[in-house]
This record gives sequence, C-alpha cells and structure tokens, in this order.
Amino acid sequence: MKNILVTGGAGYIGSHTCKALALAGYEPITYDNLSTGHADAVKWGPLVTGDLHDTQKLTACLDQYKPLVVIHFAASAYVGESVINPFKYYQNNLGGSLSLLEAMRSQSLDKIIFSSTCATYGMTDLQLIDEACPQQPINPYGKSKLMIEQILADLSNQGQLKQISLRYFNAVGDDEDGEIGERHNPETHLIPLAISSALEGPELKIFGTDYQTPDGTAVRDYLHVQDIGKAHILALECLLSGGESNFINLGTGKGHSVKEIITCLQELGISVRANKAPRRAGDPAFLVANPLKANTLLKWQPEYTNIKDILKTAIAWHTKA
Repeated sequence: MKNILVTGGAGYIGSHTCKALALAGYEPITYDNLSTGHADAVKWGPLVTGDLHDTQKLTACLDQYKPLVVIHFAASAYVGESVINPFKYYQNNLGGSLSLLEAMRSQSLDKIIFSSTCATYGMTDLQLIDEACPQQPINPYGKSKLMIEQILADLSNQGQLKQISLRYFNAVGDDEDGEIGERHNPETHLIPLAISSALEGPELKIFGTDYQTPDGTAVRDYLHVQDIGKAHILALECLLSGGESNFINLGTGKGHSVKEIITCLQELGISVRANKAPRRAGDPAFLVANPLKANTLLKWQPEYTNIKDILKTAIAWHTKA
C-alpha cells in the first residue's frame, strides 16, 4: 500500500486532500489532535489521534505505517488570533513542524509537502503575485509559515530532504459529493459567513468599501478546495519521480471582489444580509496569484474555473439538512 502521512487530515483542506489521495490509489494516514478537525471527516484511511509536539508518538506512527511522503497541514490558522496570541502560533506552527521534522529524520523519511499560504507575501500592490514577490508577512500566522518555509529550504539546500511548499490563496467550496465540507469554529471565511447570513446567522460584515478596486471592495483569488487536493497529488508525484524542491503558488489567476461574491450568491438564491465595516488592518486591495509555475511545473490546472460553480458546492454543503 502506498501510504501517505497527512498531518491535519481531519481539517477542511486536509480531509479533501485525503479523499483525493484515496481516489488516486494512495492510503492517507491522518495524524490529527482534533482540536479544530473532525473525526467524522476521516473517511479514507486510518486516524491516529495525536499532537504534533508528541515526537515519540509521531515517530511510532511513521515507523508503523512507513509513508512515502508527509503532507503537512496541521497548524493554527486564524490571522486575527495570531496577532492577539502570537506565542500560540509560533509554538504550534513552528514548534510542531520542528517536532515533525525530527520524527521524519529519525525514520529517514526525506519527502514533505508543506501547506503554506499567500499570507507569507504580506502587503503588496501587485495585482498578480508570483513566487518572486518579496515575502514580508505582517502577522504571526504568515511569519510562522514563512519561518517553516525557510527551515525546509535550508534542509533542502543541505540535501537532507526534498520539499514542495504550496502557497494557497483563498480555499473555498466543498466536496461535490457532499461527503465532507467546511466547518470552522469560529468561522471567519467570507462564503460560509455570507451563506449563514441568509440562514438566520448574523449579518455579513464587508470589511472595507473604499479600496482602489473596481467596486471598492477587496479582490481575492478563490480556489476550489478539490483543486487544492489535486495539486497535492501532482506535487506528491513530482517528489516521488525525483522532482526538486520548490515553492509554488496555488490560485486561479483570476480575482473576484467581495461584492461580486455577494451578487453571485444572490443570483443563486441566497439572500445575503450584509453591512459595511471598516477595513481590517493589513488587508491588501488585491490578493491574486500568478499560477504559471503550478501550471508548468506540476501540470496543474484548476477544474473549477467559474465562481458560480464553486459557490454552488458551498451552498449545497451549508444548506443541507
């Protein structure tokens, strides 16, 4: 069996990637402490309940399952919380990753795919961000992810491992079969909050309506979570076939504003209730990927290219009985 260890595999992106792995003929081994993940989202392989800081348990898990590659999602991932509680983010994200790398070294496992983020770029005036864009993160979440990237680069430069770090832009949507979906507590993402506002939830806050964008609201690159899962399969196969270490953006290359998302949801029958709110500190006007490197190096193309098709999967998940 072609085992792959997936840290954080009970979470939103992790569980969708586990399904993609299973469909591609791999056996995903989920390692998750279930602090934010969901045990019932682990459907395509075994669940090992454990914390990343438990190096001994991680080592035993690696010894038992002998995975070919590690896919590393497990992390604290709320930008606002990271500003309020930076120590938690450095301890969990950086400390947990070091523990994982120590366990991998003890088992001579030298291939890892890292879940990174466009938050490593920080504020930028570029309307299309490529991998050469300076990385100047402005919050502890982005800084912790960049630190891990730098550690992986150093280890790779010394020939101690091969790594591919995937910098996601905005992950959205849900499993088209309705088996798993987005469940965060608290929820901070635009699309679930917009749908919730139409289902007796609180009004959606539009943070900033005075950006230098066509309609004044912030523009983001929305990428379906299943397309992210498929990118991990391609990155995995790249490493297994002898590919070199790399840092790669994942995005569609097309941006949509907050108002555009609301309009599309309304056209799909979701009566979004929203009100204006001040800008949040550190939110750039545009955050859109240049996906050329993923397209050429991984031969990856998103299958969901129409925002309404993405929104339909989210509506189906969030409105099901």
